[in-house]
Amino acid sequence: MFEIRKSEDRGHANHGWLDSHHTFSFADYYDEKHMGFGPLRVINEDRVHAGQGFGTHGHRDMEIISYVLEGELAHKDSMGTGSVIRPGDVQRMSAGSGVRHSEFNHSKDQTTHFLQIWIQPNVNGIPPSYEEKHFSTEEKRGRLRLIASEDGADGSVLIHQDAKLYVGLFDAAETAELTLAKGRRALIHVARGSVSVNGVALKTGDALKVTDEQSLKISDGQQAEVLVFDLV
Repeated sequence: MFEIRKSEDRGHANHGWLDSHHTFSFADYYDEKHMGFGPLRVINEDRVHAGQGFGTHGHRDMEIISYVLEGELAHKDSMGTGSVIRPGDVQRMSAGSGVRHSEFNHSKDQTTHFLQIWIQPNVNGIPPSYEEKHFSTEEKRGRLRLIASEDGADGSVLIHQDAKLYVGLFDAAETAELTLAKGRRALIHVARGSVSVNGVALKTGDALKVTDEQSLKISDGQQAEVLVFDLV
């Protein structure tokens, strides 16, 4: 079964310095029909203007993944971690028992465009931790590259939940397939471009919820960058 969450139906908040679209209920945007999907709680598409950012704030018991599409994002946290992530970088912060951090775009003229993803963990109160890895364009071209998983398989970042996150780049004749175990569900988010999933056409910002399917086939990509979540 397939359910499309259209890009234009997402929640939207423009704070001047931040333009954000919410696939699921977040902050002042609330829709009881869109509270998450399995343990996947947040997909925010954020554009942070030059010289702006998120001030220091706290999180608890959440797996937070940042994936940069354009520009750079500086990160500092109460664990002493400081870094700058760029396109191709995947940042994972397990908030656990509590962490404070800030995120900032230090560019003088370029907007930072990134996805912020929250996944509810299957364990609470653990010590907070941070991890960052880079995945090249070549690794994602015409295939689904595992970038986050419960066991850190294939060099992916480790998350505290029975979930897997893949990213792929698809154009023209490039295709990929993913088999889903019985009882699993999936969500496909199109970060940019357009693509078909099992014949369902999707465009930038669309999400497709998938239940009771054994496999996914991604095809007909047009400069597409796609995130695929394999979820309990």
